[in-house]
Amino acid sequence: MSNLDSLTLNDLPLREELQGKSAYGAPQLEVAVRLNTNENPYPPSDALIEELAHEIAVQARELNRYPERDSVELRAALAAYITQRTGVMVTEANVWAANGSNEVLQQLLQAFGGPGRKALGFQPSYSMHPILSTGTQTEFVSVPRDPARGFAIDMPSALAAIEEHQPSVIFVTTPNNPTGGISTLDEIRTLLDAAPGVVIVDEAYAEFSEAPSAVTLLEEYPAKLVVSRTMSKAFDFAGGRLGYFIAAPAFVEAVLLVRLPYHLSVLSQTAAIVALRHSADTLATVDMLISERKRVQAALQGMGFEVVDSESNFLFFAVGEQVDQHQVWQAFLDQGVLIRDVGVPGYLRVTIGTAAENDAFLHAAEHVVQQFKH
Repeated sequence: MSNLDSLTLNDLPLREELQGKSAYGAPQLEVAVRLNTNENPYPPSDALIEELAHEIAVQARELNRYPERDSVELRAALAAYITQRTGVMVTEANVWAANGSNEVLQQLLQAFGGPGRKALGFQPSYSMHPILSTGTQTEFVSVPRDPARGFAIDMPSALAAIEEHQPSVIFVTTPNNPTGGISTLDEIRTLLDAAPGVVIVDEAYAEFSEAPSAVTLLEEYPAKLVVSRTMSKAFDFAGGRLGYFIAAPAFVEAVLLVRLPYHLSVLSQTAAIVALRHSADTLATVDMLISERKRVQAALQGMGFEVVDSESNFLFFAVGEQVDQHQVWQAFLDQGVLIRDVGVPGYLRVTIGTAAENDAFLHAAEHVVQQFKH
């Protein structure tokens, strides 16, 4: 073995807060049914693909040049979409875009977190929030959600933690991943009133919910509120890697201080603009997924599973306090169905797929019930 091959992570002068950590990553396994990453299972429409191929061919003639640095055309298209969806008038000055919502959140933490500062979140929630905090040398404070109330935010505990830790950044995920529940506007207002710093409302799954967007609160809390969204979920666009936030223009100015130059390629910007032009076709699949979510939930409950009410494109279900959830996860995998073990004892998460994929999951669930029946 060469010296290069024998070198391990422990041999490197890694930052102390990164030592012993594991990289983020859902299993990418070749199985018949993959329901573990909350993607939209439906491919883009033929019309979108045709227009995208044409636009990419046009842009390819100038790939020797850097892209438009601040993505103004894309941000204007995103602003028009948000205005149409929420009824709140915003412009490109209110919108910032990056390579997936993860980069958006990282840039916000670079601007408002950092050494000596804290970020606070309500767990279980999106696992990248603490990882991004660690990567930006921001101490992450976890406040447990209430499992007795469908993993809703425990507001007395939340307010006590805010008072104690005085976080520079607070994460609120709604609909929450992995549980699927929402935080009401009144709850978000309460957190904004208590927050000493910035509140990032992560609305990655907003298109699957009928709840009003936190964008409607921007006028009330211009100096505190940032709403983060993504095109990865409802838009059939996970491979496009496009996330964005909506906030007061000053927040855009803030991330301009830390963003890498030319961070969004010409191809990424073009693909996202084309996808937004076809949003009506793309979002038509959302209603199909909501209908399937309700069907799958009813079927799971009929088998005896406890299922947390969800307003997203996934379900969080209990496998029983006396059962190792990872063993149940493996039992599904053994039948060719990949779902997600997010590390919450007694619970697993399943993405809603096509009708055929959901049927395969439910068929596997029937076998799992028999296998672990006491």
